[in-house]
Amino acid sequence: MTTQFMTPEVLELALNLTEKLNCPRSVSVAILIRSEEWLQLLELQCKPSDYSSAEDYLRATAATDFLRKVEAVIPGIDPGPTTFQKWEWAEKECFKTNCRLNEIMDFGTLNGDPVPDAINRFIERFRDNVRSLIGSGPGAYEQHGRFGPGATVSDNYGRTTVPHKMSSTPTFTPSALFHLVPWTGTRWASACAARGDVPVEVRGNSYFTVPKTALTYRSCAKESSINAFFQLGLGHVMRKRLMRSGIDLDHGQNVHRQVACSSSITGEFCTLDLSSASDTICQALVKLVMPEAWFTALSSLRSTVTIFRDGKKKYGYRLEKFSSMGNGFTFELETVIFTALCMSCSEELIPGWNLLVYGDDLIVPTGHHENVISALKFFGFTLNARKSFVEGPFRESCGGDFYDGQPVRAYFLKEFPNEPQHFIAIANGLRRLALSFGQDSRLWADLRGVWFRCLDYLPSSIRACRGPEQLGDLCIHDHETRWSTRSRANCIRYVRVFRPCAPRGVSFNRFCPDVQIAAALYGIRLAGEINDRWPDGFDNRQLIDRDPVMSYKVGWLPFS
Repeated sequence: MTTQFMTPEVLELALNLTEKLNCPRSVSVAILIRSEEWLQLLELQCKPSDYSSAEDYLRATAATDFLRKVEAVIPGIDPGPTTFQKWEWAEKECFKTNCRLNEIMDFGTLNGDPVPDAINRFIERFRDNVRSLIGSGPGAYEQHGRFGPGATVSDNYGRTTVPHKMSSTPTFTPSALFHLVPWTGTRWASACAARGDVPVEVRGNSYFTVPKTALTYRSCAKESSINAFFQLGLGHVMRKRLMRSGIDLDHGQNVHRQVACSSSITGEFCTLDLSSASDTICQALVKLVMPEAWFTALSSLRSTVTIFRDGKKKYGYRLEKFSSMGNGFTFELETVIFTALCMSCSEELIPGWNLLVYGDDLIVPTGHHENVISALKFFGFTLNARKSFVEGPFRESCGGDFYDGQPVRAYFLKEFPNEPQHFIAIANGLRRLALSFGQDSRLWADLRGVWFRCLDYLPSSIRACRGPEQLGDLCIHDHETRWSTRSRANCIRYVRVFRPCAPRGVSFNRFCPDVQIAAALYGIRLAGEINDRWPDGFDNRQLIDRDPVMSYKVGWLPFS
């Protein structure tokens, strides 16, 4: 074999896994791997309706999806153009929806004819439901900015802590000029003024991508720093008001998975997923259904232009969408819109009771799915048929896959392993997969050897780090009788783990006093203790970066 991008260990694991899964699909996958037909392999899909039992489906999808999300340069595959084509498709869909909805708002017609009364009534219910969820507008006392962990136009990845963002030149878009007034009252602005730094106007956000699958990336956009600051504030206001209406975005994923699991048995609810949901929320839709105060506040902070870079050249693309991934309120906004839209389809749909929405993950009663899908289509959204399930024993929502009440989520290899902690994570993932139906199942008997083979790649000292699942990938998950533990005089049981060493950070003292004071008021946390040997006024504690781990070592962690 002449495989260049795949490590020998992963190749061996992949072939070993397909052999032990022992199903027709795993045989096909093994043939494609040996033939290096990567595009065919990554385009394979498993339809739950093609399988008669949960175990049959899980074996097939485990073989199919093992390499689907790996981050690697694969010969003959370039995800960049595919990602941009999908982004451009979403813009075209938004343009068509904008034309349709603007005609309704401007002339009261649809394709030249008067708007049917049924559509007018639906739009009125839509507006009323949005208002019932989040009120008529954000209160002045609620519009406080917040810092997030992500990059902005001013702050590149790796320099996104609060003091870093306060130390860079602030940026804003022309529509956000009004927000400079409240911004000047912040300690962030005071720190900028103390060093003579003034905000800089930029045209819009900056396009970038993040890994999604081996075939395509996920398109996102970095917002200007002042815009992002207040976007997160408005998103927080919507999140709190949604909570009062029964939509819990802080813990919603667990609820969605529980309902999806039970519905795979009863069929009471269906799970719906949308293609490029955030990228197909068009500007006219938000204007049509949002209260005027909300629309004004959100519009002033959105970017109307996305900047693309082609080498040293830059060019702008005027947006048809309202906001993209990377905008601080996009997730909350799409939750509001999809919740209100579903509520408008029937008075029987009550958020938090028989209607669950988490971003673009929708769970509605099976009997209402046709009306909901029709409404989604009218307002410019495209159902992802591959990930939407109305009939049959399968449901999927928020990362949980269930077949007749059984968890059937495949294990995805995200990156090629080159350090012990990577192999520990793979071993734990394969073990969770093998134990999907319990320790007495045939699946565990078949895949146990793959798990052992993965552990063989670890040094014996690290292979001895066995412990409970609650410790995550700090240890190898195993039966309690094989945990590596010891007890001390205080009766606390310690588990042997492979844990990160002292995290990588940035000395707090490198930032000017004004930034230090402002960051402290925003509640940042520092690692370590002040060393009394340093001169007065020198704080040698560190800010922890977003990806702080530099190395690992074997150690002991208190557990029980």
